[in-house]
Amino acid sequence: MLKDAQGLEVTTNSPIAIAAIDLFVDRSLGYGNDALVILDAIAADPACAIAYAHAAAHYLSLESAEAKLQAAPYIQAANKYLNQVNEREKLYVWAIDAWASGDVDRAIAYHEEIAQKYPRDLASVQRGQYHYFYLGNKQGLLDIALKVLPANRENHYLYGMIAFGLEQCHRLEEAEQWGRQATQMNRYDPWAHHAVAHVMETQGRLDEGIAWMESHSDTWNKCNSLLYTHNWWHIALYYLEKEEIPKVLKLYDTHVWGRAWKESSKDQVGAISLLLRLELRGVDVGDRWAEVAKYLTPRIHEHALPFQDLHYVYALARAGQNDQLTKMLLSMQAYAKNAKPFIQRTWSEVVLPAARGMVAHAKVDWERAIAQLRPTLPRLYEIGGSHAQRDLFEQVYLDAWLRAEQNYEALHILEKRIASRRTISSIPSGLSLNYAKVH
Repeated sequence: MLKDAQGLEVTTNSPIAIAAIDLFVDRSLGYGNDALVILDAIAADPACAIAYAHAAAHYLSLESAEAKLQAAPYIQAANKYLNQVNEREKLYVWAIDAWASGDVDRAIAYHEEIAQKYPRDLASVQRGQYHYFYLGNKQGLLDIALKVLPANRENHYLYGMIAFGLEQCHRLEEAEQWGRQATQMNRYDPWAHHAVAHVMETQGRLDEGIAWMESHSDTWNKCNSLLYTHNWWHIALYYLEKEEIPKVLKLYDTHVWGRAWKESSKDQVGAISLLLRLELRGVDVGDRWAEVAKYLTPRIHEHALPFQDLHYVYALARAGQNDQLTKMLLSMQAYAKNAKPFIQRTWSEVVLPAARGMVAHAKVDWERAIAQLRPTLPRLYEIGGSHAQRDLFEQVYLDAWLRAEQNYEALHILEKRIASRRTISSIPSGLSLNYAKVH
């Protein structure tokens, strides 16, 4: 039995397998584009259970039906060799198996146990944060990272993970300090850059945010498409708030959708989100909806994450793909009916009405959009996503009120947004003009 770079015992006698596992963990924590290096560990030691579990986790993180099928044989292989591994490896395999089965609450329990007993296992902590994020549990997302801090004070990746957790818990000054510290420790930490970007966006520090992100953008070339496109998406949001629309469109075409892995669910969501934000400001996005919609057919029956489904149905509606849209809405209803108990209520009470509201807005049915979205807004955190990402749904709701010419209700929503965000720059300019009118 050998130890990995974090001093954790791995059931293998192959130094080559250990080297591949170390590289995989580093790439996972740094959102690198060569995570499939984990297959080298399996080739070096075909009985290494945790290597199979890591491979399965990689595929599951892609959140597609195809990737889930790709993960399955690796999970089976990990379980095959489970009787010969140590406790940490068993817990990790069980966590990934639970994730594949849709038992996210059980997966979290295993990751929490690993964090308690084996705090050097940051790959497990990252998986735990991922699950907390998409359950909308911001405190859990922060706490699992803080729990392992005493054992990892030299690790910049953990500092970035803590920074993002702090930002999601609205502890903005602390979040920025931790994110900057992570970047000082290692300039090549895209998740730390991302956490600071969130802080600056929330505080309306647009020029600072652009300078911060663009000054580190040269370090993202080896990122996977998820974080590469997402970090550029954040830059695009800054320029959008500054009303530099040609710049936003150029970023969309070159760095967001232009550099996307177009079959990736997360890349698709980023593109959809940016197109919708542009349209909320009255921008003609041309045939870009149709271009994205071409890649959404595989998404119709997946339902990997409700946050993503709300984007997909909007894009299908805006692209005029009515048959596909109907299939997806029916599929979402069927999924909600048979969902795991711990998420069934969220799907029935939040996701389905929000989906109907988003579709109504896309089809310019303002009254229905208002009626369907209104009860979901206080609970949208349950669908996951960050504050910046979920803010889109409130913008859609506000836009529906304005287009329905219910300006005084819109004014009330605008005032709440100003109070919560502390800056008029958080309000889309098109909406700000209406704010001026009703004032």
